[in-house]
Order: sequence, then structure tokens, then C-alpha cells
Amino acid sequence: MQHRDKIILQKVILEIDIGFQMLGDASLEEFSSDEKLKRAISMTVINIGELIKNVTDDFRKSYPGVPWRAVAGMRDIAAHKYQTLRMEDVYITVKEDFPSLRKQLVYILEIEATLSGEGAEGNKREDE
Repeated sequence: MQHRDKIILQKVILEIDIGFQMLGDASLEEFSSDEKLKRAISMTVINIGELIKNVTDDFRKSYPGVPWRAVAGMRDIAAHKYQTLRMEDVYITVKEDFPSLRKQLVYILEIEATLSGEGAEGNKREDE
């Protein structure tokens, strides 16, 4: 794993966590009626998609089970078609898709840390 890819995945996880924190336990109705929240969450979706677009092609090919294109595609829709963007889709993405994406990325970081001899925090293990 290139250091760049590792940093990107860590940033994506952080953005997902920020999105979870902002959305909290808001219902779809509460989310849909809160203009600031809709814009903030939409920006988080854009940030995540933009980060994903910067993951190297080789790395993406190493993990074909991650929906790299779908994440980047959602970013494009949120960024370029905001006025026609369905907020229900944004809400569902954060509530349903982001948890599994986060889980996948954390798992990948753990695998890559093991392969490189680093601990989960990204530091060389002391036993080496």
C-alpha cells in the first residue's frame, strides 16, 4: 500500500465519522427539513467521493469489492446536480452505505498494516 492510499483511506474514515456525528439519530424527515444539515452532509458525501477518486488505480484493483466507482459517482451527482439531488438518497447513503464502506476501509487498513508489519495505528510493531 502506498502511503498516499493509506492517508486517503484514513481521511475517508474520518469524513464518514463526521457525517455520522452530524446526522446523529435524525430521521429522514428531520434531515429533509434542516437545510444546514442537508448541505453539510452533502458536502461530506462530496469530500468522501473526491478522496476516493484519488486512491491509486493499483490499490483499487487490489480491493475490487469496495464500491469505488459508486462512491465517486455519488460525489459527482452531489457536486454537479445538487439542485436535483434527492435528499432521501443522500440520507440513505449515509445511514446504510457508509457503515459498510467504513467497515471495509478499516478492514483494508488492518490487512495492509499486517502485511507491512505495522500495528493498527500505522507504526512499526515493537516486536520486529
